[in-house]
Amino acid sequence: MRKPFVWLGASLVMVVLAIVFAFFVEKVTVSAAGTALSENGWKAYFSEPIAKTSITSGYIYVTDRSGKKVDAAIDLSDDRKTVQVNGLQPGKYTLQMDKKAVDGQLFKLLKKDKLEFTVYESIQSISSADDLQAYFERLKDMQMVTSSHDGAEREEMALDSAESSKASGGNDYSSTNIQVEGVDESDIVKTDGDYLYSIFEEGIVKIVDIRDPKQMKVTAEIKADGDYYPSQLFLHDNLLIVLGEKFERNPEKKTMADRMMQSNSFTTARIYRIEDRKHPAFVREIGVEGYLKSARKTGNMLYLVTNMQPYLWAMDEIKGETLRPVIIDSNKKEEKSFMEFKDIAILPGAMEPSYSVITAIDLSSAKTGKLETKGFLGSSEQMYMTKDHLYLTAAKYEMSTKSGNKEMMIWHPAKVDTEFFKFKLDGTNVNFYSSAELKGTVLNQFSMDEYEGNFRVVMTEGNMWDDKNPSKNHLFILDEGMQLSGSVKGLAEGERIYSARFMGDKAYMVTFRETDPLFVIDVADPAKPEVLGELKIPGFSNYLHPLDENHLIGFGYETVARKNPSGGEPFIVTKGMKISLFDVTDFNHPKEKYTEIIGGQGTYSPLQYDHKALFQHQNRSLFGFPVSIYEETGKEFEVDYKGSGAMIYEITADRGILLKGDLVKPKAAGQQYEEWEAQVHRLIYSGDSVYTLSPREIISYDLNTFKEIETLKVK
Repeated sequence: MRKPFVWLGASLVMVVLAIVFAFFVEKVTVSAAGTALSENGWKAYFSEPIAKTSITSGYIYVTDRSGKKVDAAIDLSDDRKTVQVNGLQPGKYTLQMDKKAVDGQLFKLLKKDKLEFTVYESIQSISSADDLQAYFERLKDMQMVTSSHDGAEREEMALDSAESSKASGGNDYSSTNIQVEGVDESDIVKTDGDYLYSIFEEGIVKIVDIRDPKQMKVTAEIKADGDYYPSQLFLHDNLLIVLGEKFERNPEKKTMADRMMQSNSFTTARIYRIEDRKHPAFVREIGVEGYLKSARKTGNMLYLVTNMQPYLWAMDEIKGETLRPVIIDSNKKEEKSFMEFKDIAILPGAMEPSYSVITAIDLSSAKTGKLETKGFLGSSEQMYMTKDHLYLTAAKYEMSTKSGNKEMMIWHPAKVDTEFFKFKLDGTNVNFYSSAELKGTVLNQFSMDEYEGNFRVVMTEGNMWDDKNPSKNHLFILDEGMQLSGSVKGLAEGERIYSARFMGDKAYMVTFRETDPLFVIDVADPAKPEVLGELKIPGFSNYLHPLDENHLIGFGYETVARKNPSGGEPFIVTKGMKISLFDVTDFNHPKEKYTEIIGGQGTYSPLQYDHKALFQHQNRSLFGFPVSIYEETGKEFEVDYKGSGAMIYEITADRGILLKGDLVKPKAAGQQYEEWEAQVHRLIYSGDSVYTLSPREIISYDLNTFKEIETLKVK
């Protein structure tokens, strides 16, 4: 007969083992989109590597809706954390996962044993409130952490591409420096040559008469009300379109649906007639719930892209129908309404509890122009647009369970892929066309380009400071259907892309770590892009702009290398702002033909992260930009502020870079840093005058002598 203490001891051991298992076991989670397109296949993402033999041993397989195993092409990624399923016909399927997929891994437990998904031939509209709620229910327990690149690096990444950016057009006055010819971009200032329209402090839009540069005057103001904050402008014939954020709150509303209708943030376009510049007349207000990502105007069409995330915390109180974006149209009897279910679809591979909303507005009739909104479930980050197509990007982050066994989407520099979504534009008709997924991250809108039906993109994969898995840079070319045609991979290992320019059948890309390699890439044959030449120089260009077919202008920084006292790689120190004129006549041997250094360490210009800050006068070969200038004092890490304003250069292939207009105002006595209200944000010209705009004043100058004419205080 066994003694009681033996049983007690055994029980204690079992309790201890159970506690140890509970505390130290790691649940291997799996996540995936609920839908996929048959041409793209479907992916499941595991939080930890699974067994190498998971597929071949049959631990992971696919069944149809009747439970029968189907013949599908199943592949496991190199890191053993992604399962790709291809070759499925439209229908409902289940990924079956045996616990043996993680057998042999100590303290690992597969959290799920099945995952359902549906394959479609093309994206489908949401059919009901239940379908919409099911989408968010699938995702609501997943905590999304989408940290991005270091903010300072993000601001330095100003890439430019596509057809020639023209800032002056055929008129004798400025227009916004755009990415694609014929596709206008919103900005804080616009002009028609006789008047300028700009957003000043406290969200006030002012119309300024500049017909006489000696007697500038404000003719009208459009003041922000308590819940509306203007941020961007468009001009269209005799219409002024003011884009802004609108926030409404009405605590008296009792139902959750009413509260959602009244307390969210909206991106709103307010349209005014401006035939009478003294009395702009309000015509219409159009808005969509969410935050503005980007806006474009081509022909009579205005397109807005916004992101919106529903109140998931209130899902227990609300129904699926109220998870839709709210649309504003002052023309309608019911000014606010929820988006129709037929206008909502799920983007392929979408795993984010949010919407990307594309709004199309016909401006041919200001009052009654057609309005269409389409909501696509899944977030978006960058936007690129031509006259016929619109592209959105979405980062695909690595899944991790390193925080309390909760599923988290985290940013991992070496593990981020990017999904591209292509839409066809036909007036107010916006239709999803195709998608693709590529390795790496897209820096911003200028990483992308469309040429002769092909989509081209430059991307950085990995982290430049990761010695075990150093960063690398790629150029991809996709055909009209977003299928890969050709690529150049693995450029400039250990560096990242700082700028790029696509010019016809050539691509120019700048990477940086210690020196500035300018790559010249032949992309004439989409199937076989090829690096032709490379130039290495000190410093880097973070904005490239074409001068002509054989020359590019680079705006960036001069740098110097300083010895590392620890004996490692040298420290790279940023010095003054640098302008470079690159000669690429010989594609195999590009060269830096002229340079200009402005100021010392600390000098900067908005142009280095915002292409709209570039001033151009093509007929006079003039290029200008706002600038704040600092000089080094001689003591380490100590700089002295000198002044701020703007500088204008004549840049030509023959004469180089010549300073024509120094519009920098020296600092006041005792001033240590620039004053925000006095900083120039934009330069424009009209006729023989150039104007600088700051939050508190507009100054006119003679475009021939650059002598100051008049100052108009706007504050």
